[in-house]
Amino acid sequence: MKIRKVGLEAVAAKPNQYPEEGLPEIALAGRSNVGKSSLINTLVNRNNLAKTSSQPGKTQTINFYNINEEFRIVDLPGYGYAKVSVAERQRWADMIEKYLTTRQSLKEVVLLLDIRHEPGEHDKMMYDWIKSFGYNGYIIATKADKISKGQWQKHISVIKKKLEVVSTDLIIPFSAAKKLNVEKVWETIESILELNEKNIEIDDKKPEEE
Repeated sequence: MKIRKVGLEAVAAKPNQYPEEGLPEIALAGRSNVGKSSLINTLVNRNNLAKTSSQPGKTQTINFYNINEEFRIVDLPGYGYAKVSVAERQRWADMIEKYLTTRQSLKEVVLLLDIRHEPGEHDKMMYDWIKSFGYNGYIIATKADKISKGQWQKHISVIKKKLEVVSTDLIIPFSAAKKLNVEKVWETIESILELNEKNIEIDDKKPEEE
């Protein structure tokens, strides 16, 4: 995809701070420090559009990135970060749940996992939620440069088994540092958007056919 225009459109802690409904949105979910911001920066070829930090739990808002005025990538707060209060973790969880269950523009939720580690309880809960709402269940396995390419399949198999993923085709190994599989991620995003466009066309035709 050719990036003509990109920007941080909104930083939201509650629904009245979301951008207007309309543009299709693809949300990124994952544990704190899994690499969501690095993924966004790499995809749009910007060094610091999405703020990265070595400190987990840095993203405490829902950040909406507008791509070409055509769609949005939505960075959700990382879950599973233990070094904050129970009340703060619950606030983040409520913020995420509110967006995921009420946002009409949301077309897909992509889960990010660190390819080096077996998915944990929070990852399993999130993936089960994603599937329960009818999303495809795409997974981006980040930090793939940290292990040899020959080990990728072994780690992907662990993820597939632990989360009961229907196909390894849904799991994309990725590295922001080495720019591994950037095109593959873009192909996946474009396929999601194309499917969304087809669904809109079908819905538009329904009244005429009845």
